[in-house]
Amino acid sequence: MVLHIRDKGLVILTGCGHAGIVNIVRYAKRLTKIDHVHAVLGGFHLRGGDTLPATVQALAYEEPDFVVPAHCTSWNAHQALAEGLPNAYRPNAVGSRYEL
Repeated sequence: MVLHIRDKGLVILTGCGHAGIVNIVRYAKRLTKIDHVHAVLGGFHLRGGDTLPATVQALAYEEPDFVVPAHCTSWNAHQALAEGLPNAYRPNAVGSRYEL
């Protein structure tokens, strides 16, 4: 799901991001012609391996205000996202609530 919040930017909510979270973000920006990403929330389908550092770097390049990974995002990926996007990363658990 892609939402545009006036004066804030895009909010991108994924189920399980099999296409890759960076691909999803870039596609949403291309479709909407809106550059700023306010928040990315949901399943990033991100584990470890060679793609993890590149994904974190590419997501950091997009400069989202909030990054909230959920299911199908490994503990290693959470740690890498927290380190790579320290001001944007928010932990997520059952019952978490985010007001955007």
